[in-house]
Amino acid sequence: MKKFIFITPEGSTTSPNGDEVENMQVIGIVDGAVDENDALKKLLQENEWIIDAEFNVAEFICYEIV
Repeated sequence: MKKFIFITPEGSTTSPNGDEVENMQVIGIVDGAVDENDALKKLLQENEWIIDAEFNVAEFICYEIV
């Protein structure tokens, strides 16, 4: 089984000086998946807030963690 991390370019954060900054955000890490598709399925099943927050799943970037 493999481990994957999902990140997204959607969203922003506030810098220490109070400015809004666009950045990449970690959406989640999935352990025990067969492949990227299986990992995405598990990510969404285990984290309903992702859909509720209206993230665009098509924008997600997935990397296998080795």
